[in-house]
Amino acid sequence: MRVDISKLILTAFHESQVMSTFVLIPGAWLGAWAWKKVVPDLEKKGHSAYPVTLTGMGERVHLANKDVGLETAVQDVLNVIKYNELDDFVLVGHSFAGKVAAVVADRTHDSVKKVIYLDSFRPKRTRSPQGSFDPTEEFGAQPPGAFTVPLGEKTVDLIGKDVQGRVRKWMMAMATPWPMKMATDPVTLSKNYDKVKEAYVFCTLTGDPVDEIIAGKWGRLQGPHRVMETGHWPMITRPKELASALIALSKGSAA
Repeated sequence: MRVDISKLILTAFHESQVMSTFVLIPGAWLGAWAWKKVVPDLEKKGHSAYPVTLTGMGERVHLANKDVGLETAVQDVLNVIKYNELDDFVLVGHSFAGKVAAVVADRTHDSVKKVIYLDSFRPKRTRSPQGSFDPTEEFGAQPPGAFTVPLGEKTVDLIGKDVQGRVRKWMMAMATPWPMKMATDPVTLSKNYDKVKEAYVFCTLTGDPVDEIIAGKWGRLQGPHRVMETGHWPMITRPKELASALIALSKGSAA
């Protein structure tokens, strides 16, 4: 079989020129502000980016209440997509917001290009509820009646030890309590999710067994991945490297 080298080169060049639209969904305690240093690098390379602030956090912290949960977050993202008239977009879900990204992708399966799971929850392609957990078991008990969990220094030391100095002070000053219902609410995906394309960014300084995850010990990966030598917040500590990884993965490039 003869291979047309010129055609392959032309195809590769075309793919390199394709620009993506990123919808950036922050994880617990964060807001759109967390993507502040990532967005310029995406835009400099011709891509567009829409950083989201989920209800109850960031500049929307004043809207936090006991009923703010996963469905609220999903609607936040769906509205960004709807009112910016986005199509063929890449969802990036960080941390717990992998749950949010999965549900949004399920509901926008005809228009989502890919979901990139950034050191986050990764859904199984099943119809059963999944992803529910009690944040007080990991981050400590909260006062009676509390419906949010604050970000503590011990948590940063545990999963984000590379966040240091001025950057750490900035992150801690900007971080807002995380509505617990976003953690305890499960997600249930439909068969529509089965055709959604996935990619992943894994961070090696979080304590997760990244090598085992990549090897498939915790379930087969459904797409390409990149590995970053960072803690849980690469958008804070390695924004340029993260932007490059997101661009590569949006085009299907593996590690």
